[in-house]
Formats: sequence, structure tokens, C-alpha cells
Amino acid sequence: MYSLLGLLIQLINLFQLILVIYIIGTWLVNFNIVNTNNRFVYLIMESMYRLCEPSLSFIRRYLPTFGSIDLSPIVLYLGLWFVKSLLIEYWPR
Repeated sequence: MYSLLGLLIQLINLFQLILVIYIIGTWLVNFNIVNTNNRFVYLIMESMYRLCEPSLSFIRRYLPTFGSIDLSPIVLYLGLWFVKSLLIEYWPR
């Protein structure tokens, strides 16, 4: 049973890492530091977009807009952290 808990925790950690890389990547693209005309950069950003955007768009649907500030990655990261904490605390022993 503990191996299942370990697998779930590692999956949540992996998705949190992918989310942080996606956020930093979008900042780099938006500030024209990284150019998406490069095929390698485009492939990485497209794969990160396909992994992260479904969950972010779900949160954006219910989150009010704050102008140009997007708080959905913060809400998603905190939600994943909360779920991970609940799994650790209430996993049957």
C-alpha cells in the first residue's frame, strides 16, 4: 500500500515540476528571451502546453480575472500541494 502512496506522491511532484518549467518557459517566450522559431524550443513549449493547459483552463473557468495577471498556476500548484498533504496525512496505515 505504501508503494502506491509513493507513486502518487512522485506523480504529483513530477506534475509540479512540469508546471514550474512551463511557467518559466512562458515568461521567457513572452519577454522575447527565447524564440519559438527554434524547432527544439517550440517542441518543448508545445509539449508543456499540452500537459499543463487542460488543468489551467479548468481553473481559469472558475477564477475571476485580475487584468493581465494569471493566478491559475499558483492555484493549481497550491491545490497539488494540498492534495499531496492530504494523501500523506490520511493514507491508511
